[in-house]
Amino acid sequence: MQAARLADGRVHLQDGPIDLLLRAEGPGREAAERAALSSFDGLLATLVEELPALRRPVGGTLPKVSGPVARRMVAAVAPFAGRFVTPMAAVAGAVSDHLLAAMRDAAPDLTRAWVNDGGDIAFHLAPGQSFDVGLVAELEAPALAGTATVRHGDPVGGVATSGRGGRSFSLGIADAVTVMAPDAASADVAATLIANAVDLPEHPAIRRGPACEEDPDSDLGTLPVVLDIGDLADSDVDAALEAGCRESESIEKIIPGICVILFLANRFRIVGATTPAKRVRWAV
Repeated sequence: MQAARLADGRVHLQDGPIDLLLRAEGPGREAAERAALSSFDGLLATLVEELPALRRPVGGTLPKVSGPVARRMVAAVAPFAGRFVTPMAAVAGAVSDHLLAAMRDAAPDLTRAWVNDGGDIAFHLAPGQSFDVGLVAELEAPALAGTATVRHGDPVGGVATSGRGGRSFSLGIADAVTVMAPDAASADVAATLIANAVDLPEHPAIRRGPACEEDPDSDLGTLPVVLDIGDLADSDVDAALEAGCRESESIEKIIPGICVILFLANRFRIVGATTPAKRVRWAV
């Protein structure tokens, strides 16, 4: 494990593939940071011990796991056991939730705190506080497309982004899907499922291949992941985005209050009636 304080006050933690930033503000900041360090130490080793169970698709019987992050992962995917999803869909968000919970337990009076694990962010806001969520329209060429402001009292405690070109393979063609939800693990799973649904099955311009041929360790096994996309007509883009909107509305029935922003080929859709959806500001 490596830990360092950056010049701007953020704390950087890294252990193997887990690379995150966090910040605590208000009374108890130092106690919160110590709690985060303590919770992070050994976290990866505990997860690795349970990887075989976490890489299996959930079904009628949920995997039995013991680690705190693994339990969060399984809980996040449990409502979607009827679809193809593994607990790994929630790993980054669950890590963020776990560290944030430790920080809040150690310092209940924090005014604002957040943990960012590769863009999957858990945050806490005291009364009067807000958090600006950066929106990226294309994961393969990340740049700030806009922001959505979350305020204390909004039903949002986490945000995650998924899509083609991200850290994991995608079954769909979305350039990016950002989900704001009650916690980061739920946002992580929802973003994955919605990004998979932004798709045009059998379209000749979309090249796919088995996930295991691209990465033998992928939890997607032989499922065909998107490898490349050719030219799409505007009508194709609209159809793929609408498929993602339908999936967003379906997931909103399971995770009430989510806000979803979907991007594909310089077009976007916003799904959700929560106030963060109304506070999106696009970059000029």
